[in-house]
Amino acid sequence: MVTRTRSHNHRFFRTAGLALCAFLLLSPFPAYCAEKVVGIIMTADLPRYCEAHKYFMKAMARHGYDNGRLEVIVQTPNPDPISWANSARKLEALGADVIVAYGAPAALAALREVGNIPVVFSDVYDPIETGISRSMTSSGRNYCGISAKVPIITLIKAVQDIREIKNVGVLYSSKEAGSVAQLKEMKRAAAQLGLSVQDANVASPRQLDSALASLLERVDCIYVSESAVVSRGLERIVQRAAAHKVPVISQIPDAAERGALVSLEISEAEQGAVAGEYAADILKGRNPASFSIATPKKVDLVVNMKTAKVLGVNIPFQVLSVATKVIK
Repeated sequence: MVTRTRSHNHRFFRTAGLALCAFLLLSPFPAYCAEKVVGIIMTADLPRYCEAHKYFMKAMARHGYDNGRLEVIVQTPNPDPISWANSARKLEALGADVIVAYGAPAALAALREVGNIPVVFSDVYDPIETGISRSMTSSGRNYCGISAKVPIITLIKAVQDIREIKNVGVLYSSKEAGSVAQLKEMKRAAAQLGLSVQDANVASPRQLDSALASLLERVDCIYVSESAVVSRGLERIVQRAAAHKVPVISQIPDAAERGALVSLEISEAEQGAVAGEYAADILKGRNPASFSIATPKKVDLVVNMKTAKVLGVNIPFQVLSVATKVIK
């Protein structure tokens, strides 16, 4: 298996998660041996996408796409629209047989730029709300994939059982379709529960501190949506919110591990494995439009007891009884 990695981001997100991508650079096989070429676009160089990609590669190997049969070209562009579009165009020029996009922005860029090349998307929050697909039954076009949507109302109810909340603050990025979709979903869920929502747009890293400050004096809880900019600042968000005794909730994978009080998380392994199954079948001749859009089957409600202690709140039995993971 041949892997080439190209990156336009020189300031790498230096976490252990990126080590998962490093192994992709090592291969003894020359590029001309590959029968098929798969192009990869990651919305950002985040551990969640690297983890999903690890399981994508395992699924491809199960279908026999290893030992020099497959060339994989990985693009980790800067998280902005121009870089996403450029990555898609490069993969088309390099002759990708299938393009796999992690995250809604990368998927949207691929769909706009690559013409008839099949696209498989993974870790996309609500493919319909983001405009990627018109139906969960079939895209009707040359793409397919797996949704990362989980019920935000479940997350809100969990934190409501821990403490009373009336105003929810939302940190989101207007540059990322998935983040915008989560803001809309939060507003719908909050309306059902009689809560108000205050939102703050974090379109660039330098806006995070001011956006967070604008919320902390006005809200009882902070919801951190899934975006590259906001995700990178999660630990800082948690620390500043804790100083105000404001809990943080999120659907970002490993959010509770990083200090959020409650998180509702998809399985990155499932996201990558399903994308791999779809991509392998497409390389064998199946029409992408024949696939339904997959939905998450493994979802974890995670509670962080350490954070609860810092905030001075007790976690009631009804919350612990439904949690699938408790961090002590």
